[in-house]
Amino acid sequence: MSLLEYGFMQRALVAAVLVGMAAPAIGTFLVQRRLALMGDGIGHVALTGVALGFLLGTTPVLTAIVVAVLGAVVIELIRERGTASGDVALALLFYGGIAGGVLLIGLSEGGSNTKLLQYLFGSLSSVEPTDLAVIAALSIIVVGVVAVFGRELFAVCQDEEVARVQGLPVRFLNLLVAVTAAVTVTVAMRVVGLLLVSALMVVPVATAQQLTTSFRATLLAASGLGVLASMGGLVLAFYADVAPGASIVVLALGFFLVASVATLLRPTRAVAR
Repeated sequence: MSLLEYGFMQRALVAAVLVGMAAPAIGTFLVQRRLALMGDGIGHVALTGVALGFLLGTTPVLTAIVVAVLGAVVIELIRERGTASGDVALALLFYGGIAGGVLLIGLSEGGSNTKLLQYLFGSLSSVEPTDLAVIAALSIIVVGVVAVFGRELFAVCQDEEVARVQGLPVRFLNLLVAVTAAVTVTVAMRVVGLLLVSALMVVPVATAQQLTTSFRATLLAASGLGVLASMGGLVLAFYADVAPGASIVVLALGFFLVASVATLLRPTRAVAR
């Protein structure tokens, strides 16, 4: 029986295309800013949002969006003001997010281990039609932000001081990256899982950087690789009966290894004298 005969797989594959396209798109800017682990930190904060949703009896996705966005904004303001360095700010996200999530899930009666695992590692059958609509809407927002503000975001990621001299709203653009990253994490958590979402934001970008020579080409190639990894990982998860997040990330890492080997074996051109 074909996997496309299952309604939940049809929804999961559509979600995979959307997530695979959006996550590396914003991840390209995070990698450019040397904040590759920011998605991981936001994922830990989103865990607190999921647990809060269980505790309050509301939709965990909505509470995760709110908490993740607030956490991303706070951490960006801390980084900007120099109160803490980038790595320390990310550490605050890691520890605070995990501690808050564990604490709230312990107080919740509606957050079973099975439900929690769906958010931590992704779940094929958990993508309902309403979830797909939310994922589609948020993915369009993420891609729209990249399309509209791409040049400005690139300028800020390259050099904030130069961007400020050029008259760009640096604080707004930094917050825009942080908020968009938070939205991306919550979009991807139903497919990849909170603990692995950062890999989908970073690994395709790292792969694309080995194959391309411009920022625009890297962004487009990373999104394409993200879609391939997401769809291929879901198919693998369906037939092997494993967590989709793990299979997606393993496939993305496989692409990275192939690109690395291809780069090493690529003949170098002789320098003209």
